[in-house]
Amino acid sequence: MSTTTTSGAVTPGSPILQAKNVTKTFGGAGGKMTAVDDVSVDFHAGKVLAVVGESGSGKSTLARMLLRLLPVTSGQILYQGRDVTNIRGSELRRYWTDVQAVFQDPFASFNQFFTVGQMLRRSIRLAGRSQGESDDALIERCLGYVGLKPDEAMAKFPHQMSGGQRQRVMVARALMMSPKVLLADEATSMLDASLRVNVLNVLQDLRSELDLTVLFITHDIGQACYLADEVVVMEHGVIVEQGATDEVIFNPQNDYTKRLLSDVPDLKGSLKSR
Repeated sequence: MSTTTTSGAVTPGSPILQAKNVTKTFGGAGGKMTAVDDVSVDFHAGKVLAVVGESGSGKSTLARMLLRLLPVTSGQILYQGRDVTNIRGSELRRYWTDVQAVFQDPFASFNQFFTVGQMLRRSIRLAGRSQGESDDALIERCLGYVGLKPDEAMAKFPHQMSGGQRQRVMVARALMMSPKVLLADEATSMLDASLRVNVLNVLQDLRSELDLTVLFITHDIGQACYLADEVVVMEHGVIVEQGATDEVIFNPQNDYTKRLLSDVPDLKGSLKSR
């Protein structure tokens, strides 16, 4: 079992990010709905953990609580052993530097009147980020991480790029903050099959090159198993199955997990051939 110190330091082997008995309830006197119910998940440094479930399973609500975009109803969010459930102001801004997100619709994240270069330079200024290198050098380095040619990409407007290119720009923007955790919430769901694989490979490479911890939220268990070291399956706000990817794929215990896997008939064969 992992442990944390009372000062917030992380002992070796401890999770970098944790949800501990987290619950989120919406509604008031007229009726309440529990979207996430007593969920606990550990995220270990340098690993990819996928949270899988159909629409309404609570996976995106969990992601938004981890990002501190939604308050928790009960439970705790711990980062590097420290309780960040209720931090505000400058502490929260520092947390958002370390824990970055890439969302489902990259087009909605762009200002359509800015080129990619203008948008990324503005992001650096707003974040007050300084890494001892020029803004353009930082942008070029991060665009290179995601496989884009900086000179070409920086000169383009969003409508001049493919969906996959726009999503990779969003990943590059997150990387400019030098995050320790990258949360990708349905980051490939609006892309066609070939572009999905491209973005998944980018995330896999980043995990290896930058020792980045990745939380991958998806409704597609096939994508989760392609990318992740560990899979968490959610249904109706609770975790119904959790384990190493191979264990979940080859020996599923829950009927819901089995049903998700039945929708991807070639998955086991493709994993065995890797």
